[in-house]
Parts: sequence; C-alpha cells; structure tokens
Amino acid sequence: MENAENLYEKIISFENLILAYKKARKGKTKKTYVIEFEKNLNENLIQLCEELKIQTYFPKPLETFIVRDPKTRKISKSDFRDRVIHHALVHILEEIYEQIFIYDSCANRIGKGTLFAIKRFDYFKIKATNNLHSEAFCLKADIKHYFQEVDHKILIDIINRRIQDKKVLFLIKKILANTSNTSFGGGGEASLGFQKVGMPLGNLTSQFFANVYLHELDYFIKHKLKAKYYIRYVDDFVILHKNKEQLELWKEEIEKFLKEKLKLELHKDKSKIVSLSKGVDFVGFRNFYYHKLLRKRNIKNILFKIQLYKKGEISKEKMLEIFQGFNAYAKWADSYMVRKEVVKRIYKT
Repeated sequence: MENAENLYEKIISFENLILAYKKARKGKTKKTYVIEFEKNLNENLIQLCEELKIQTYFPKPLETFIVRDPKTRKISKSDFRDRVIHHALVHILEEIYEQIFIYDSCANRIGKGTLFAIKRFDYFKIKATNNLHSEAFCLKADIKHYFQEVDHKILIDIINRRIQDKKVLFLIKKILANTSNTSFGGGGEASLGFQKVGMPLGNLTSQFFANVYLHELDYFIKHKLKAKYYIRYVDDFVILHKNKEQLELWKEEIEKFLKEKLKLELHKDKSKIVSLSKGVDFVGFRNFYYHKLLRKRNIKNILFKIQLYKKGEISKEKMLEIFQGFNAYAKWADSYMVRKEVVKRIYKT
C-alpha cells in the first residue's frame, strides 16, 4: 500500500513534468501542437505544475476520429498538455505496479510486447506438451468490448488498495471522466459524474489502467485457479493445458469471476478451447505445434498500407518504416513467401 505523502508531489514535480513532456513529444516533434507548446515551454510546464498543485487542472475534451487501417476503430486523442500529465502520472504509478504485475502480462510494459508474448507462448507450448510429445489444448479468450466496459468505480476501488493519496485519486478521476463531449472549463468535482464506464482508446492512461484492472483477473487465474501456462496481452489471453476438461472448468470460473468482480464478459465467438493441432490465434500469429503462420488480418493490413502508399497517401519513408516493422514481426512465422510478395508489391511500378 502506497501511503507516502509525497506521491502526488512526485507526480507534479517540475522534473517529472519535463520528463513527461519529452516522452509525450517522442516521434511527434514536427506536429504543430508540439511546436506551439514548445514556444513557451517553461511557462506551459510551470502553469501545469501550478494547476496541479492547487488542483485547478482539468483536461480538455477529447478529440475523436475514425481510423480505418483496415479495421475501423474510434480513437479519442487528448490535448498535448493533457498527454504530458498522463505520462507524468503513469511514470510514477508504474514504479509501484510493476512490483505486483505478473510476469506474463505482456502489453504496454517496458521490456514486454507481442514478441515477448509469442516467445512465452512457445515456451509454455513445450511445457504443456511434454516437449511436444503429447497433445495439449488452449483456452483462447477475448474480453468483449473491454475498453468500453471498464467500470470506473471498480477501477478506483482497485487503485485505492495501493494508492491512498486523495489528490492522486482525484486526478485519476478527472482523467477517467474526460470524454469527447464533456467540457471541464472549471466545472469542478461535480463534473466527474458524467462518465461511469469506459476508457478512450489512444490514451496512455487507458493502456496503463487496462493492466491495473485486469491484474485482478491475472491474480485470480495464477493464484486461485493455479493455472501455470497463462499469458495476457491487453484483453486477449491464453491458457495452455494437457486436459481439455480442466480448461472447460476454468473457463466457467473465469466467466463467473469477470461478471461478478469486474462487470465484464468473454466474447462468445472469440473465446474457445482448441487443440494446438488446429492452431491458436494469438498476438498476430496462428500457432501450431511445430510452426506458426501470420494471421490473414495482418497480411491484409500490410497490403492495405501498400495501397495507400501507391495512392500517395503514405510517404516512401513512412512505407519503409511500416515494412521494417512488419518484416521484423513476420519473420517469427513461416512467412518467407508472404514477405517476398510484400516487397514485390511495394516496388512494383
């Protein structure tokens, strides 16, 4: 439990805000809003520090837009000054939560990620199959509408077990309550009642709180159900086991826990128990006993980006960056012919 009186002071310190600003601007130095913020950098950071100190800070309404890449998603973007606050908050809180998060919570954590998740899957696959000498099954599950369904009261109660600094909790409530159609303009604490559930895709705080919220599930599966071979990546998770009936029992227990404790449910169509011989979709790969393939969606995604490049909507430099990321990822699968075709399409005139 974190009772330190200086926790809020750590978050709002000028040194932490400078670090947060540097993180928020990474990869966006040519953006107009960053350039404008930097014109009066010290003044802007001092003003943020002062607003946080006297608790008059309130975030600006989110900017919401639709992204098709090629899957259609609604993304909500915070104002740049608010993103600085998000980085400042998460930088301090993650020092506390990294000590309690399970090793196999793989998303949005330093040193983790999709490739880490797939390496752990491969490791657990070996363990669950006795060095690939026996059959194994996998519960592959997806939490339905996760980011839209996170309950704010439950999340605050979870955070309150570790963080009892009222100023920190009040700041978190302000961030959670912020929506694309809520103007805070000095509305004060009364304004915090508009938003009861959901977190916007695109906010750093949403990614962090997503792990905090589902750490409850992680703990339940690892320490109550005693499942050894469990991995979670955001709202997708897998459990490997040699016994299909055991996975069916665990699935029932997990559904009950999610409903009663977190007000969530599994996606019926995307949560199934399958044999490894049939292939398990996880973090962009279709995983089998002895090999893995790229998911069709990932291939469609890179082909869609190539189409945008051919239309002039993506620069050559950006396309090269996209391909390098795809290639680094795809080479973990049996994908030589796919990568060869992608290169061919990029350079085809």
